[in-house]
Amino acid sequence: MLNGLYNIFSSDLAIDLGTANTLIYVKGKGVVCDEPSVVAINNHNKETLAVGDEAKCMLGRTPANIVAIRPMKDGVIASFEHTEKMLRYFIQKTLNKKKFIGPRIVICVPSGVTQVEKRAVKDSAIQAGAREVYLVEEPMAAAIGAGLPIEEPSGNMVVDIGGGTTEVAVISLSGIVYSNSVRVGGDEMDDAIVNYIKRKYNLLIGTSTAEKIKKEIGSAFPMEERKTIKIKGRDMVSGIPQTREISDAEAREAIEEAVTKIVDAVRIALEKTPPELSADIVDRGIVLTGGGALLKGLDKRLEAETKLPILVSDDPLRAVVMGAGKVLDNIELLKKVTID
Repeated sequence: MLNGLYNIFSSDLAIDLGTANTLIYVKGKGVVCDEPSVVAINNHNKETLAVGDEAKCMLGRTPANIVAIRPMKDGVIASFEHTEKMLRYFIQKTLNKKKFIGPRIVICVPSGVTQVEKRAVKDSAIQAGAREVYLVEEPMAAAIGAGLPIEEPSGNMVVDIGGGTTEVAVISLSGIVYSNSVRVGGDEMDDAIVNYIKRKYNLLIGTSTAEKIKKEIGSAFPMEERKTIKIKGRDMVSGIPQTREISDAEAREAIEEAVTKIVDAVRIALEKTPPELSADIVDRGIVLTGGGALLKGLDKRLEAETKLPILVSDDPLRAVVMGAGKVLDNIELLKKVTID
């Protein structure tokens, strides 16, 4: 009876608490929130001024008394206080403040997460108003979201490339047989582009410009047609703003180290996979999810390096949150895939 009342007066949520973006799935409605994981704070009185899209617009553009921060780093909480404020804002915005019983929440965490980091995620969600909190490993949620048959006794390999981490996992019988979490993702690529342009052209650009370069002309494999992009930055010698043209070959060179780390993580996973499951992966291939899966040519690069079929999931950006949503809708699956 009590559970029935809870279900009437609360909404269950699935949250992909990412380094770059936070996505929220509401049971029965689908994905209703997809905003940057950024909080803008007033330094003087510690008041929260903006969260999400509005706060991201302030990155690198704020006066001295306002600071725009990203409370998640490498897929885990870097600032507990700001994560709690961000979660509270997103939950209230999602639920429209109509429900008066705290929601039951499934939150995705990296596979390499420590007990302390798990506790921080749970505590911040409870402080933000959650009634119950369940944790699911990101590669497991990504595999479910990508439609892989995780409950079968066969090997499924998923590579989830996020903003702060890349998760490589082999899944069979609703469990993770092997997983590896490397702290490399879209953010490291952005930083690499900033440093490359600083080193090569003595030009200082912001991370937003670097992200634009990565999305528009960045690639992990030589492209058929040459592409360029014009960018603006500050000359480090004269201090005067300048415009430069950057080619796709330069962008590829800038992110090469980060791409190599992802390729190496996949190779190591293949080496450590039990032989029976390896045979399944040869047949089924490797599935890519996460924002990094959208990097041009990454599938071709991995195919060339592993000689295996590489598939990009239908909606890589939402695979994790959609998987967590499916877990939310299936109580038996929730029991199997939840971690303590």
